[in-house]
Amino acid sequence: MTINSGRTDVVNVLSEDETRTEFVARARALQPLLRAHAARGESDRVVPAEVIDQLAAAGIFRLLTPRRFGGHETDLRTLTEVSEVLGEADGSTAWTAMIVSVTNWLASLFPDKAQEEVFGADPNARVTGVAAPTGVGRPVPGGWSVSGEWSYNSGAPYATWAVVGTLLQDEAGAVVDQSLVLIPASDLKIEDTWQAAGMKATASHTLVGRDIFVPGHRVLSVPAAAQGTYPRSFRQDEPLYSSVFGSMLLLCLVGPLLGLGKAALLAVEDAAAKKPLSFTVHARQADSVGVQIQVAEAALKLRTARLLAYDAVDLVDRRSGALDHSGRTRIRAQAGYAAQQVLAAITTLLNVHGAGAFADANPLQRVWRDANVAARHAGLVPAVGLEAYGKTLLGVDEPVSLML
Repeated sequence: MTINSGRTDVVNVLSEDETRTEFVARARALQPLLRAHAARGESDRVVPAEVIDQLAAAGIFRLLTPRRFGGHETDLRTLTEVSEVLGEADGSTAWTAMIVSVTNWLASLFPDKAQEEVFGADPNARVTGVAAPTGVGRPVPGGWSVSGEWSYNSGAPYATWAVVGTLLQDEAGAVVDQSLVLIPASDLKIEDTWQAAGMKATASHTLVGRDIFVPGHRVLSVPAAAQGTYPRSFRQDEPLYSSVFGSMLLLCLVGPLLGLGKAALLAVEDAAAKKPLSFTVHARQADSVGVQIQVAEAALKLRTARLLAYDAVDLVDRRSGALDHSGRTRIRAQAGYAAQQVLAAITTLLNVHGAGAFADANPLQRVWRDANVAARHAGLVPAVGLEAYGKTLLGVDEPVSLML
């Protein structure tokens, strides 16, 4: 399949399902490139530039960018399926592509003037960010003076803008709002801090800023967004940007994990057809009833994860901003639970494959490390989702998180 960066017309002429099929096919066509560069990306601790270029040419970064700015304005299902396919080939690349795509969506919730500054000036803008409010904003004429350090900012080397969490203070130093602010990447310093066991190529470094002026129109209130209130102008023909804030930002994290799980299953299935089961009579692992049972259990765990993930994804896409608190807590619980099912499946599969899975030359060890790091993202912590959902089921009216 030939990737053509000029094919921005595809969204306008194809149906929703055809558009999704097209982008998933583009992602699948990139798999050989991703596999070929995965080891190098890990050693260099950044997705190679040629891979980024091909993702951009395929339109992956613009999946959730408004159509009026040259984006594709698809939906969460498309992003998740694309991320899953990319994750089959390389977890770090899938994660980086997903982060840019969904943070471009996040930037599209800001006031119209901010959107124009980001996407009007550059339709190929790439936004990354950190939602944790580790910055502080103090009032100055026309906006805020923002300082802070933000970790972990996946895709930092390739970003043109950043959305970073900031506590806004009044003149007396009291916190008046928890916000996200938009800052040009050129105004921020990248500190090389991402030394991790997995997802090494995501380059999830720390952003540092000191006394950066942020005009008032580049601010989004997190508590307001959590309640479905965005400062952008409402457009009837852009339902994507009425989607539920927390659910969008949490569910997108599951796509790369689903892909990593599938990669592990396919690798173990392939090896079992020819790899002996040491210290047994079986010349092939595939002939062992014990192996057969474990592979089946792993496959069902992955299927469970996928069913839970896409059930939630489709609910977000169908309901736009109309999900009640109960629905949002269930979605968060499903996202974390799905991630744990993927981890459990991968553990079983590596048990089947044996110690050889951890050889440096075996991609399974990278899959194992990447999945275990990705599933520990704060948005996927299972206990938080289960607590929030459990409170809802039991009628306990007690807030757990703004990210629902």
